[in-house]
Amino acid sequence: MKKYFKLLRVEQWVKNLFVFVPLFFSGNIQNIDLLSKSIFAFIIFSLAASAVYILNDYNDIEADKKHPEKRRRPLASGAISKSQAIGIFIGLIVADIALIFFAQVYFQQSLWKFATIIASYFLMNLAYTFRLKHVPIIDISIIALGFVLRVLAGGYITGISISQWAILLTFVLALVLAIGKRRGELINAQVSGKTRRALDGYNVQFADIALSISVTLAIVCYLMFTLSPEVQGRFHQRVFYTVIFVVFAFLRYLQQTLVYNRTESPTKIVYRDRYIQATLLLWVAAFLIQIYFKK
Repeated sequence: MKKYFKLLRVEQWVKNLFVFVPLFFSGNIQNIDLLSKSIFAFIIFSLAASAVYILNDYNDIEADKKHPEKRRRPLASGAISKSQAIGIFIGLIVADIALIFFAQVYFQQSLWKFATIIASYFLMNLAYTFRLKHVPIIDISIIALGFVLRVLAGGYITGISISQWAILLTFVLALVLAIGKRRGELINAQVSGKTRRALDGYNVQFADIALSISVTLAIVCYLMFTLSPEVQGRFHQRVFYTVIFVVFAFLRYLQQTLVYNRTESPTKIVYRDRYIQATLLLWVAAFLIQIYFKK
């Protein structure tokens, strides 16, 4: 069973929590109807993402066999056959379509915008898998747009409008994750002497500068988000102070990346770093306080 979880990359489903962003920032986290819609969006997006991961691994089998870590992936190692992977891929697509139709009937609302977002995400990643992941800058931009689509999906299925600053914040935050991953791959390539086409057009110096710029933009976007009249009116003015947690989390991530030269993907760093985890929990708690104790 473990090999199938690895094929689906279930640990990467944490990225799909971005569909809850509209619900969380709107202060409707306690609304059961909207929460159930967001959960549906999370499941549907997770299945679509897993289908994309299978397609990517299928396309990269030969390259992954030569990679020190990726050779352990189920398809590259032979733990799962190509025919099995294709069957699972088709099953995920069928399940996603069925869930969208079911959700439309169950919630008694049109979900064509939501379905369009899911289709756009899938088609964009098709282009990424077969061509665009080898085009510098475009590759990380597509990854960032994928996170924006997650937020938009959460907004469309719940009917919650999304702040422009929240969308920009999502994009630059995702850029931080994408650039951080590229930087780790560059460091590993220097050590092993093996590189791949996806790293063409990048070097460590460029990654460091781009990472610093993206982190700065993310902090500015979050700051402007908390100061926007919409957010100030919905929550208490003290929501501004949650910026402290955001700044600390980013500084800790930069420390792990630039000082300690951690080469893991940003997702793995978050999974393993207790300081970042504690900061994120404090940030969530601070926001929940703004929701339930506005006075």
